[in-house]
Amino acid sequence: MAVEQPNLLVAERFAIKLERIVGKLIFFHHRNTKVSGLARRRMPLLRDYLRLMSNPKKHRRAKPFRRQKGQQDSVRAAVGPVAVVEVRMPAKWTEDDEKIREALLSALAWPSERLGEFRVQRKNLDARQREVKAVWTMEAAERGAKLPIDTPATVSFDPLPEDAKRVHIIGAGPAGIFAALQCILNGSRPVIIERGQPVRQRRRDLVQIFREHTVNPDSNYCFGEGGAGTYSDGKLYTRSHKRGDIRAALELLVQHGADEDILVEAHPHIGTNKLPGIIESMRETILEAGGIIRFGCRLLDFKSSDGSVRELTWLDLDTQIKCRESCGHLILATGHSARDIFHLLHEKGLQLEAKPFAMGVRIEHPQSLIDEIQYRSKERESWLPPASYRLVCQASGRGVHSFCMCPGGIIAPCATEDGEVVTNGWSPSKRNNPFANSGMVVQLMQEDWEQHGHTGPLGGLLFQSTVEKACWKAAGETQRAPAQRLVDFLKGIQSKDLPETSYVPGVVSVNLHEVLPPLISKALREGLQTFVERMPLFMSEQAVLVAPESRTSSPVRIPRDAESLSHPELRNLYPCGEGGGYAGGILSAALDGIRVADAAEKST
Repeated sequence: MAVEQPNLLVAERFAIKLERIVGKLIFFHHRNTKVSGLARRRMPLLRDYLRLMSNPKKHRRAKPFRRQKGQQDSVRAAVGPVAVVEVRMPAKWTEDDEKIREALLSALAWPSERLGEFRVQRKNLDARQREVKAVWTMEAAERGAKLPIDTPATVSFDPLPEDAKRVHIIGAGPAGIFAALQCILNGSRPVIIERGQPVRQRRRDLVQIFREHTVNPDSNYCFGEGGAGTYSDGKLYTRSHKRGDIRAALELLVQHGADEDILVEAHPHIGTNKLPGIIESMRETILEAGGIIRFGCRLLDFKSSDGSVRELTWLDLDTQIKCRESCGHLILATGHSARDIFHLLHEKGLQLEAKPFAMGVRIEHPQSLIDEIQYRSKERESWLPPASYRLVCQASGRGVHSFCMCPGGIIAPCATEDGEVVTNGWSPSKRNNPFANSGMVVQLMQEDWEQHGHTGPLGGLLFQSTVEKACWKAAGETQRAPAQRLVDFLKGIQSKDLPETSYVPGVVSVNLHEVLPPLISKALREGLQTFVERMPLFMSEQAVLVAPESRTSSPVRIPRDAESLSHPELRNLYPCGEGGGYAGGILSAALDGIRVADAAEKST
């Protein structure tokens, strides 16, 4: 029985409210605009702020003490000998140790001589007022007292015994890698089968997309060591706080080379330039413990009997030899772009479910413009990071929202085969590129693609593919992407020329209303018009839309039992991560990989 799907717009709005971005609901009349000529309408205006801010999470040891306005120091001084407080201070103070200490003392309501050692537990930024505030959660000890030990944990991955049972894992993305590491901790030998190449070889395959406009269907931006996560910005923010120990997963990344800042940043980010080295380090940990990784091997088939998978067949892409091996546990961590796996399961008659997802475009602005909107200043000060944003509204009866915003980033070509165009975005660790880009996508439900003739559990997958192929044809049947200035998209006319973009294969001017399905282009037009009316500077001659942003999440869910996490028809098959429909990013996929590995261990 199909599970009722959540309204993604409601979930997005609820999350933003929790993060204190959305202010009071204010009703007013939008006027007709010269840009789009959209009809006058009465609708709610949610005060959007371009910087995604959230409350610092409650510390696991103590509840932060917050001084009330007008409260006397002597009345509500923080209770020692160790206290956790929320500290609000001008962002520029974060470069001055004395100012940080002054702000901490004010938050604690302690005299200076009482304060001993202290440290930061969480860093956040509040750009809602003209003066940008740093919002830190800090832990302080009285003079003479010691702070609790809080160094990142180091996990020991001991060599596996020769007779360790094998767990096969299809895919070496975040879910597959973290599942493999957890298998080792559980005493099982992970056998990873990855169709793509190790990260260094993978780079050479990516170059061919830029130079030759050809896509290796097995080694590209989505397939290969580290999965799509290796070249997808390295954002580690997740709302999946009930799916596992987020801190432990972050510490594992630190153990393998990530900066310790990810442990305190409210929205941690590694950067695409640093992720490959971290992934390589994790690979070495797996191999040194006795795990097995087979790169360049694509799963072709599996045999099952009595409700269990019994044998796997995969193709060695170098030798073109088919290999077979018995299988006791199979974790499917193939990612949201492994369409052949969805087709394989469907052909075998296994239960699959259509899942809501979102499609649209990438929108790119100069980063300096986003900084100006966010910080209300022509120049971004040195203590402020490149600004980001999150936007959401209702248009044409469906949700329109930003997705995977990449400050100081680039738009990347992410097709997984020739004959299609796909875009995504990423940022280096310093986020110092001159452009800011974000997905701007429309919520799609099963009835949307069914009215286009795409039915069944793979209907969304087929609809997604038709849009990608249409964009490929519109741009000249290369890896160049169809594009349009924002101002022209809202007017419904083709751009005479296009501004410089970060999309290296190149862009071609088209009228996106003639390329994208009307249900997408219409909602996008209304949604973008709403955002422009809220933030006039968002309308810029330099703002350009690049299509399509189509792989926001999997349009298919592989069902699994809520307790055993196995497929309801094959008790040793474990759908996992984004490909299974159970994650939406690096960290949530990693947490799901850990959960599934533990579930496989319990089933033995």
